[in-house]
Parts: sequence; structure tokens; C-alpha cells
Amino acid sequence: MHDIRAIRENPALFDAALARRGLAPLSPEILSLDEARRTAIHQAETAQAEQNAASKLVGAAKAKGDEAEFERLRALVAEKKAEVANMQSEANRLDAELRDRLMEIPNSPLDDVPEGPDESANVEIHRWGTPRALDFKPLEHYQLPAVQGAMDFATAAKLSGSRFVVLKSGVARVHRALAQFMLDLHVNDHALTEAITPVLVLPETMYGTGQLPKFAEDSYSTTNGWWMIPTAEVTLTNFVAGETWDEAVLPTRLTAHTNCFRSEAGSAGKDTSGMLRQHQFEKVEMVTICRPEDAIAEHERMTKCAEDVLEKLNLPYRRIVLCTGDMGFGSQKTYDLEVWLPGQDTYREISSCSTCGQFQARRMNGRYKPATGGKPEFVATLNGSGLAVGRCLIAVLENGQEADGSVTLPEVLHPYLGGKTRLVDGVLV
Repeated sequence: MHDIRAIRENPALFDAALARRGLAPLSPEILSLDEARRTAIHQAETAQAEQNAASKLVGAAKAKGDEAEFERLRALVAEKKAEVANMQSEANRLDAELRDRLMEIPNSPLDDVPEGPDESANVEIHRWGTPRALDFKPLEHYQLPAVQGAMDFATAAKLSGSRFVVLKSGVARVHRALAQFMLDLHVNDHALTEAITPVLVLPETMYGTGQLPKFAEDSYSTTNGWWMIPTAEVTLTNFVAGETWDEAVLPTRLTAHTNCFRSEAGSAGKDTSGMLRQHQFEKVEMVTICRPEDAIAEHERMTKCAEDVLEKLNLPYRRIVLCTGDMGFGSQKTYDLEVWLPGQDTYREISSCSTCGQFQARRMNGRYKPATGGKPEFVATLNGSGLAVGRCLIAVLENGQEADGSVTLPEVLHPYLGGKTRLVDGVLV
């Protein structure tokens, strides 16, 4: 959420940031609403002071035996009381309206984010690894003989409908091994703290990270008011919600492996085959909570943690910086990591790492107490995939495919697979 004081002080800068996202100026609307809110608050406070003053005079008039003055003052107090209630109600209404409006406005991009309307303006930063030169036509993951019978879309459709999958036998174990490998790497090598969190959360938790109110259709809710998380960013970031942490605990770097749920609203017809776009999937998420001045360095660090997963799996990838028209609602800057998929002959997103500045912290009122003293300040928050487990499985399968239909598995996974090294007809060998 944006800082209303910053908008008051420099409305042109606020509108310029919106323009980079392709949005019309909003400062006149926001400042008009803010002025009405502040006026209502001032009027309510003035009426309250008048009520208090009249209340003090009531007792004095009673003590003097001035019945007429007593009745006049008592009527005035009652009148002011009703006036105060009405004004406070109006001030609260305008305050809520301003807050709701600010919650709908996306974060301001950092100055070095490339400007553009959509993904066509994204900029490649670098590549790692060289795709294998195959002497046969590569298949997509769901077409591989190595997964037949163990990647079951028909049973999943019977159970849940489209965009679900049942994994069995060796494929299920490789999927589990990938998640375990990622967690071990982040905890042991990258010094992240592992957490196990709920996947059902309260609405205010979704508001805190920006999924609500604007993107309600992208998520699922239960009949009794819970929301199913689209990523553990929601739970991990909200650890600081309503809290004031000591600076000494910053940066706090967290990771969690969870099921995630997305309705994929607006994605009809996209990636309907295979596991690329599912309603339920698993991710190993990373979240950092830090001082605002450390956020840029933490963004680079987090992205390198995600890249390390791909490099240890020997999966070719490229890093992309998203342009202003393609970055997420709460992001100031986002790096996407795209992994090479020979079956599609292209790179596809497997991780997205974003720095959000103080945007989410304002929404959830997450602060820290500076070690040097002074008023508590809002923290900065970052989030990133480390990685999407299902998409990583796809990449491992497609990049490891052999001409005989088997899949050779990355060496770092062998200890998690009981020493097995290949996948043949859905079975580890």
C-alpha cells in the first residue's frame, strides 16, 4: 500500500510511477478523498471538544441552581454528542474508503526497471548452461515413455476435473525428492529458516500480501471464510503482520514447502496439456523480511538462491528482468528465471523473485525497531520461488530424456532416490 504522506508531498512523482505501469494519474482523486477525510476528522474533534466543554458547564449550572441554564447546556451536550457520533462515522467511512482505494493501486517500480506494456519488453540479463544437442526429436514431459502410467491425468480428471494430475511410482518419488533437495539446499547452504505453515488463511492475511481485494478471482475461498494460499509468500510474509521486530533479527530469511492453489482465471486455453498450469501444485517458497536499505542486496541474494537450485540440477536457464507492464501488483522489481524445456524448444518461467519495498508492510502493519532508537519503521519484504516443484519436475524430465524413452536423473537427486539414477516406464532403476 502506498504512503499517503508521500503522495501529499509529491503527487507528480506518484503519478509518474503509475504512468510507467500504463495507468492514468490518480493523485487528484486520492488527495481529494484524503482532504475530505482529514476535514471530517477535524470537524469531529472540534465537536468533541465543544461537547466536553459544555459537559463541564452542566455541573456548574446545576450547582448554582440555574435550572434554565442547566437544561440548555444539557440539551447542547446531547446535541453535540449526536453530532460527534455522526461526524466520527463519516470520518471512519472516508478513512475506510481511502484505505480501500490505496489497496487497489499497484506498487511503484524502481527506476532501473525497464518500461514497457507487456512481456515483449522484458529484458534478458544472462544465461547459464547450454541446452543438450539431441540427435532425436525431444518430447514434452507428458509424452515421455518414462512417465507413462505414472503421470495420470485421466484419474485426476475423474477426481477433480481438468488441470489436476496424479503422480505415481517413480515420478511421484522424483517430485518428492526435488522438494526435499530444494529445502535441504536452502536450509543448509543458503541459511534460510524452514517453516511449515497453514494453507488455509484468514482474509486479512491475503490482504496483507496484496492478493485481496484486487485478485480475489485468482484464488479459492471456502464456505466459512478461509482462503487457500496461492503461495507460501502469503503465510511467511505475514509472520511480521501487526508486529514490531527488533532490528537485530533482520534480515529474517524463511522458506516453506506447501501445496498452492490458483484458479488460473483468465488463462483459458493456455498450457492445457501436461503439468505446466495446474489448479493445485507445490512450491518451495522463499521470503525475506529486512530493513528497506538492504532490500536490493537481498533481492540479488534471493535470486541467486533460486539459480543455485537450477545449476545444481544442471538445468539451463536464463534470468529476465520484468518490465513495468509485466511485473506483479506488489512488486517494485522482479526477476523471472526461465528454464530450458527441449520439448517446447523454449525457455519457460520456473521462478519469480520480487522485492516489494515497504508496500506489503504498510498493508499488514509490519515494523521494526531501529537499534539506534527512534520511531519504529516499516520493514521491507521480498518473495521468490525456490522453486516451483512441478515445473522443476517437467524440466528434469525433458532435459534428461534419452533416445530410448528413458530419463537420466540429475546426480544431486540420487541420494534422495535410494541411489537410483534413471526413470524407465514410470519406475526408478
